[in-house]
Amino acid sequence: QVQLVESGGGLVQAGGSLRRSCAASELPSSNYAMGWFRQAPGKERAFVATINRSGSVTAYADSVKGRFTISRDNANNTVYLQMNSLKPEDTAVYYCAAKYHTTGVPSIRDYRYNYWGQGTQVTVSS
Repeated sequence: QVQLVESGGGLVQAGGSLRRSCAASELPSSNYAMGWFRQAPGKERAFVATINRSGSVTAYADSVKGRFTISRDNANNTVYLQMNSLKPEDTAVYYCAAKYHTTGVPSIRDYRYNYWGQGTQVTVSS
């Protein structure tokens, strides 16, 4: 059974940093892009970042460019999200996700992703 297990959420002050991890297991192949999405209270789920299977191609939401960095460790099937210079508006439940992908820029659309983590709260205080 495919599982995406997240860690690294929590509470941080504005301007601080967090590092999120998401470990995937039992994926049917190694050709998967992975991404991060978030959903704030009362808001729709929004794209944050994505990375292709080799880690050579990434994409970010405009709201996090220059502050967040997505990376992956294929040996451990793990994707990371380094979040720096956090703002209160970054407060949300963050989800990692995976989708089958070979070449090019991975999709930024949540409905294209096949597998999802459980979601973890990130709260940024003023």
